[in-house]
Amino acid sequence: MKYIFLTASLICAIALSGYAQQAPPPNTPVNFSLADCIKYAYDHQDSVKNANLDVQSAEYKVKETIGSGLPQINGSISFQDFLKPPATVGPNVFGPPPIDLNAPLVKFPFGAVKYNNTYSLQASQLLFSGTFLVGLQAVKTFRELSQRSLVRSKIETNVNVTKAYYQALVSNEQVKLLDANVIQLKQTLDQTTQQNKQGFVEKIDVDRLSVQYNNLITNRDNVERSLVLNIQMLKFQMGMPIEQPLTLTDKLESIDMQNQAAASALDTAFYHNRIEYKLLETNITLNQLDAKSKKAAFLPTVSLNGGFGEVFQENQFKYLYNNMYPNSFIGLSINIPIFSGGQRINQLKQSQISVMKAQNDLHNASNGFKLQANAARITFYNSMQSLNNQKRSRELAQEVLRVSKIKYQQGVGSSIEVTQAQTELENSDNQYIQALYNALISKVDLDKAYARIN
Repeated sequence: MKYIFLTASLICAIALSGYAQQAPPPNTPVNFSLADCIKYAYDHQDSVKNANLDVQSAEYKVKETIGSGLPQINGSISFQDFLKPPATVGPNVFGPPPIDLNAPLVKFPFGAVKYNNTYSLQASQLLFSGTFLVGLQAVKTFRELSQRSLVRSKIETNVNVTKAYYQALVSNEQVKLLDANVIQLKQTLDQTTQQNKQGFVEKIDVDRLSVQYNNLITNRDNVERSLVLNIQMLKFQMGMPIEQPLTLTDKLESIDMQNQAAASALDTAFYHNRIEYKLLETNITLNQLDAKSKKAAFLPTVSLNGGFGEVFQENQFKYLYNNMYPNSFIGLSINIPIFSGGQRINQLKQSQISVMKAQNDLHNASNGFKLQANAARITFYNSMQSLNNQKRSRELAQEVLRVSKIKYQQGVGSSIEVTQAQTELENSDNQYIQALYNALISKVDLDKAYARIN
């Protein structure tokens, strides 16, 4: 009997499926905050659903391992019709004594019967097996591994949904800024057109503003279409049907962006809370149990077995079931490993090396998590600095445009200055939007690096 030991190769299996939130009917408009989107994704994202299915499979694997130590009962039925029954031969015991053992063997008049029908039932019970006992110890660790793997899957889903949500919010903010610029530029264009009709400005000034206005409208339409695509990407990350109408309720100003980096710098033991770190710890435990299982393979295996059977035999089929010949037995089996050509000891040494490698992986990962966290903190700090600078630059660009318009209206400035100021404002808006997006994404990366996503 072979007993399966749960090793580190099962690290992919993940935890039990939770209760699923009821999905809204298709094509029903929904208004979701970021928290709503994350909750929806936990219940409907296909990767999480597959993880829950993997966990159910892992639970059955645990029960399979436990079942190998429970009583094993098997039944069998066989029927044989010897078209030509095999001969039974031996020394000639029917001749005159003494029996000549060197004489040729003779065929006995009795032997295998033509018809044979056998019913049997065998049972065995494992009494002692070191590998099985270690396997039972691994069950608790395996369950813990499954739960932690599910947490990792949900964290990745959380990160993907959050980034997609922030991308949609930023695109929506960009549309608002472009709308404001369109309104502002349209007013300037209308005023310039009237002044041209009155002969105060040249037509080239109107044409120059018209080109800029048309480009701005085109840019605004492009961003609006991108917003639709970004929301569809968010729905994809959530596992929501692409055609489902979705409105985002969170606002950019409600996102807390302050004191993130400073608070992170004070946490020096954060990596112990990283789910990846915990998974590596579990991997070490599983490797240690695997080595323990290899040691247990040096111990004897003891099992109790027994059986019962009924045999019907006859040379004429019509008499086959007239007489039954029952048999039964009970026994004890002890398998003592003596010599395997060095296989067991070398398997043990390989398992011990796997434990050392897993410990080295954990040590290396600890340094990697620290480096990743420091990089995320610095990136977030730099992103916030860039965002604040772009906010000030945008305010200055708005002021430059305002002064340029006044100068142009009073005749002390040129339309080129107004056009350049408008272009600078649009560039400042674009740089502000990019800085805003970078800051939001770096915040998500910072939260993930410091294990603040639960």
